[in-house]
Amino acid sequence: MKMAQRIATASLFLAFFLPARSYGAASEWVTSPGGDFRIVASQPKPDGAIPAILEVRLNPGWKTYWRDPGASGIPPQVTLDPSGGVSLQSIRFPVPKTFGEGPGRYTGYDVPVAFPLTLKRTGNGGDVTIRASVFLGICEDICIPVQGDVTVALKSGEFDNPLDGARIEKAFSALPEQPSENFRVVNAKFDAAAGMVRLEFLLPPDAAAGSADLFLAGPPGVFFGKPVFHGAQGAERRADVPVKLSGKDKNIAGKPITLTLRAGSRSMETMLAFD
Repeated sequence: MKMAQRIATASLFLAFFLPARSYGAASEWVTSPGGDFRIVASQPKPDGAIPAILEVRLNPGWKTYWRDPGASGIPPQVTLDPSGGVSLQSIRFPVPKTFGEGPGRYTGYDVPVAFPLTLKRTGNGGDVTIRASVFLGICEDICIPVQGDVTVALKSGEFDNPLDGARIEKAFSALPEQPSENFRVVNAKFDAAAGMVRLEFLLPPDAAAGSADLFLAGPPGVFFGKPVFHGAQGAERRADVPVKLSGKDKNIAGKPITLTLRAGSRSMETMLAFD
């Protein structure tokens, strides 16, 4: 009897210091024939940043797209209702894969994927509500546009679901790393006559013996073809990437270009700027 009383007392004592419930910071899933999506978010940080992801759960055989999806794809798009007290600053992308050849070539993902979101609280404190309209393409043989509205309420003082926090941390840790001394672009120039971006880059020692994948993405009106690599091994590599420009402007000077490079198990991302 005394032992049971001690256990009951200890349980009450522990419950006093633990949250009464764990609050999930995730929207409901929006479903489609090829997969589902939702937004997962954590409580705002002291600086107003809100860790969040757009989580896409693909059905087997289906794919979704990268920031530059190719000729006929649809990149993920998130639009926030400003009345919720949250602004969207950017969508970030893990390194993709390439699918198809020729005009049908595109870049994306064929497994469930999470896109980290850079969100910011616009008010001075208190509750915030993420009201988002999400638009993306999910494809099997053809691309199907998928649109849905989701809501995530973040009430001040409530506790996050630790599983949601782990999902967010995993997505951010999967992003490409920053350039480093032995994993970086050495030289980049635009050859207007040839219609090529010519690149020289270094691969890290642990990936120098293998192949590399290269992905470029620019603003609207700038399209990139399949990279042509020169040299199959070694840390120092070169590649030429065909460029097609729509409209009258036939130069990429001043246009921001995102480069993502994968080598072995590592990936790197940087911005290119051409004079």
